[in-house]
Amino acid sequence: METTKDVQQALDSAVAEYGVPGVIAALQDENGVRIRAAGVSDLGTGRRREPGERFTIGSGAKAFTAAAVLTLEAEGRLSLTDTVEQWLPGVVRGNGNDGRRITIGQLLTHTSGLGITGLNVDIARKYHTRPGFAAHRYDVWTVEELLNLQMAIPPLYAPGTDFAYCNGGYHLAGAIIEKVTGRSYEDEIERMVIQPLGLTDTYARPFAERRFRGSHARIYTRQFLQDGVDPEILTPDNYESLLESADSDPVDVTDRAIWGWAAGGIVSSTRDMLRFTDAVITGSLLPPAQHRAMWTTVPTRDWMPNTRYGTGVSQWALADGRTIHIVAGVELGAASFTMGTPDGRHVVSVNINCDWNWYPVFSQVAEAVFGSPFQMPR
Repeated sequence: METTKDVQQALDSAVAEYGVPGVIAALQDENGVRIRAAGVSDLGTGRRREPGERFTIGSGAKAFTAAAVLTLEAEGRLSLTDTVEQWLPGVVRGNGNDGRRITIGQLLTHTSGLGITGLNVDIARKYHTRPGFAAHRYDVWTVEELLNLQMAIPPLYAPGTDFAYCNGGYHLAGAIIEKVTGRSYEDEIERMVIQPLGLTDTYARPFAERRFRGSHARIYTRQFLQDGVDPEILTPDNYESLLESADSDPVDVTDRAIWGWAAGGIVSSTRDMLRFTDAVITGSLLPPAQHRAMWTTVPTRDWMPNTRYGTGVSQWALADGRTIHIVAGVELGAASFTMGTPDGRHVVSVNINCDWNWYPVFSQVAEAVFGSPFQMPR
């Protein structure tokens, strides 16, 4: 397994070779927890990356949402086999969408058949062009608007027949949490996940909040469309080719409203992500039946290569044939991966304060910690 020297070399390489502003890693094994860092938290001042910095964990929030839903199942308040219609009557309708045919479990495993909103033309104009982002960075969304965004597009396939990564499924799961409990999503994540694990740096960020609480790095993006590109022409195949070049000036996107909510609205730190991921790997957060459900995985398609998806969590293949358990997310301006062996004996949590070159960076850290990089696409 890893040596501290290997990990530090991987972090230094992330800055020198892959151009990330800064990177921080927390490692946990039989020797305890160690923190390593490289690069800067702020490109303007040169402030170094420091332990305890908070960051948005992007789609890592799905694991928190899934854990909350599974806790409600353990409490006898819902079942993963319940239909969406049972809890949100009339919400999943129109354009071929039918909540009577979709289960809560299918929402959480991305097997609901719901369409993918990532290339929505209005979203692309508002958040993936430089002028659009400048004008809309502080827009405050509502749950109703998120659900309407999902319902505006048709499903991709019949529920339970295939995989498609869908943020809207987790927005529906968040709405179900609120319906079942009569409390806010943010309060229920606090009750069911944050407090039981003693996560002192972690919180579910409300829609209207514009700034991070406490110590944090500045975060940067280059994920903007080239000048003159019409969002109407975007497809999954041409999207990356229409983005600005790798040498474009990054934009500081630290202060803004985050609308990921139940699909991507959690803020945490590397230490807290170690504790959370260790708990979901080893089973110390959930009862045995719900823990098994979390790690019952399905093959992915048109997502990350050589992966399987569970209930808010995923399994990634290493080049040497082993599998690691992962809670991961890439958000505008930041990427966060927490990776552990299936027995939870070795876990590493890594954050970069940008959204480019994250795959090779995290693969390099995986090699330093587990002795093998990610298995590359064939």
